[in-house]
Amino acid sequence: MLRTFYKNMGWTETDWSSDNYSVFKTAGGMLSIWSIHEMTKDVTIPVSDTPDYFRGVTLSINVDAPSQVDEVIEKAKEAGAKILTDAHDAFWGGRSGSFFDPENNYWEIAYNPNSVFDERGAMIEMNG
Repeated sequence: MLRTFYKNMGWTETDWSSDNYSVFKTAGGMLSIWSIHEMTKDVTIPVSDTPDYFRGVTLSINVDAPSQVDEVIEKAKEAGAKILTDAHDAFWGGRSGSFFDPENNYWEIAYNPNSVFDERGAMIEMNG
């Protein structure tokens, strides 16, 4: 389910992926995804049957233009995400929005005017 979601977001999957494991390229590294059910086999913790709960972790994508927040939130909506906050101007001077992916992992998309990106699009510094 997550593999399809992230492919629909336009992310590029690598050759390292397998039937139970996905690896996607990002500007600054690789995002590796196991399903919550596969991960709980190793750590032997129960998985809630209730789909709508916060897992206690925020994943964040920092973009280098305010309009990119709107674009990513729209792409997430089209891919089937549950939008929690639409793209909006933030009190701290940037822009942000958030969503749950299909396994209710919480994602924040943010533009910080004080962030510095390299030529590959990787954030290398956050000032201020």
